[in-house]
Amino acid sequence: MNGTARQAMSVRPVVFTAAALMMAIVAARADDHAIISRWYSALLVADRTELADLLADDVRIKLDDLGVVQSKQEFIASLDEWKGAVAGAAIRHRIEKTEGGVTTVIACYDFPDNDMLMQETFAVSDNRITASSQAAIAENCEGY
Repeated sequence: MNGTARQAMSVRPVVFTAAALMMAIVAARADDHAIISRWYSALLVADRTELADLLADDVRIKLDDLGVVQSKQEFIASLDEWKGAVAGAAIRHRIEKTEGGVTTVIACYDFPDNDMLMQETFAVSDNRITASSQAAIAENCEGY
């Protein structure tokens, strides 16, 4: 075997490993994005079972505008009130970026009497949301 062939043979495992790693990263992002889509679908109908399944037991949900940090139990308990608020609403969302294990989402909450544009972040690990934050960025969804 000549030197060029030997060099090509030694590069092949490195290229294969890099390709496999990239595919794993893309798959993990796709899983995170699917979890976030499930989140908004469940949130729209205040589905306690689905939301509880999506949240890690030690999750912290930070509502920046209210100065509140909720545990999983506190969040699930607040769904009765949320169910009334979200009746007749729609939620549109788009993923802005995923960086350092955190996905940033822009979400438009179209309530029957008003709408609000939010920036929300999600940290996902083992197919569960481990942290989330939410902050209003506009009092309407014109910028969506």
